[in-house]
Amino acid sequence: MNTPAQTVTPNTWEFLRDAMIMPTGFREYDARWKYPEEINLPGVTALGLGLGTQMIARGIDPVIAVGNDYRDYSLSIKNALMLGLMQAGIKVLDIGPAVSPMAYFAQFHLDAPAVAMVTASHNPNGWTGVKMGFERPLTHGPDEMSELKAIVLEGRGQRRPGGSYEYVDGVREAYLDDLVGDFRMTRPLKVVCATGNGTASAFAPELFARMGVEVVPSHNELDYTFPHYNPNPEAMEMLHDMAASVRASGADFALGFDGDGDRCGVVDNEGEEIFADKMGVIMARDFARLYPGSTFVADVKSTGLFASDPELQAHGAKADYWKTGHSHMKRRVKEIGALAGFEKSGHYFLAEPIGRGYDCGLRVAVEICKLMERNPDKSMADLRRALPVTYATPTMSPYCADLEKYDVLERLVAKLVAHHEAGMPLAGRKIAQVVTVNGARVILDNGSWGLVRASSNTPNLVVVCESSESDAEMRAIFADIDAVIRTEPLVGEYDQTI
Repeated sequence: MNTPAQTVTPNTWEFLRDAMIMPTGFREYDARWKYPEEINLPGVTALGLGLGTQMIARGIDPVIAVGNDYRDYSLSIKNALMLGLMQAGIKVLDIGPAVSPMAYFAQFHLDAPAVAMVTASHNPNGWTGVKMGFERPLTHGPDEMSELKAIVLEGRGQRRPGGSYEYVDGVREAYLDDLVGDFRMTRPLKVVCATGNGTASAFAPELFARMGVEVVPSHNELDYTFPHYNPNPEAMEMLHDMAASVRASGADFALGFDGDGDRCGVVDNEGEEIFADKMGVIMARDFARLYPGSTFVADVKSTGLFASDPELQAHGAKADYWKTGHSHMKRRVKEIGALAGFEKSGHYFLAEPIGRGYDCGLRVAVEICKLMERNPDKSMADLRRALPVTYATPTMSPYCADLEKYDVLERLVAKLVAHHEAGMPLAGRKIAQVVTVNGARVILDNGSWGLVRASSNTPNLVVVCESSESDAEMRAIFADIDAVIRTEPLVGEYDQTI
């Protein structure tokens, strides 16, 4: 049994020979490391061997679809991963370079029981990682990740005969066909297509052209040096660039895609960013008219409008607030038979009959174009202005060390629950309920709320507040939530505040 080392020293003999993996790379719902500082290629092979061993142990048929994003080292990582999978006796179906949702699509298209996508998602260059799943359209959650971590770090990967390799061509074309079908726009539509030189550059412009949409290109040349900015539609740098392109071109809106194409960001025709939770409400309104009585899942960081919007209520829509994280959200949408799930970070989970339940930024782009087709007399800004006005903070992250944040959060949740049970107000209002599926979301009697949870990926807590009434109330909610947070001395400074 070869147990991987936990320290990585590049430019040594051992670095080329021995598996080395930093344990911190195993996250709540995917794996991510700085490469080569935190994992080496033999370490990636050990990861593949562990993933294959996990498949066999769980009784999964030994076939896996594997793709990689467009970074200069991703092919090397994928080759090392596939070597480990084949050592475990797994048949590898290599679909080539891909966006993450193309890999998820390949599971259905190739009838593959498992998927592994080599990507650092929207992280900057110097990062790598793997998104993986066994039960389509789901990806690994905390249980599967902790099991995989133990197999890999304890050297319990088992070699078996029967592994093989096959390169499968044509998946990209099948994916685009599946996204667009025979849909064509009849209203003229001009869209800024922002891909930040990332992997979606090989997909999004063609996708829009197939629908008859006029494309205003924005950094659509594949370039893994990311010469302009890291493709991340939550980052202000990308959003400001998208807004400038809209204003310069007179486009109807801009759509921006992250490094692996599973998220989508929106800027309207007036250059205003529409956060993904508010865009989700716009889409949910449209879907609720088509499919009355639908359930929509929203992550706990999202606007309260999914529950309170009169338009959604009029069509019998039900809201379910759930844990933040693409793996948690996918699983929840499937478990309760929701029509769609919306996450504030820009992951959208569109289930049958719209999509297949996994997060796909390009599927969102298609559905936004269809929404505009169904509302020919409306601009994107009109749809934004039609929503009830709410006042929300940005996502604010006070420092809290990884090894301490969950214990700190547990104490904070207990304090907020006790606050509610004692009948004490927050921001001068009665607390209606405290939702504790993922931290504590304190909901007031008018639908306003404040949230504190632990970040899944960084040494931070996460705080978001929203008022249905005023900027002043939103600030009061934050002040009262922060006062509770400040009772914990292990919580440090915020990255940003209001």
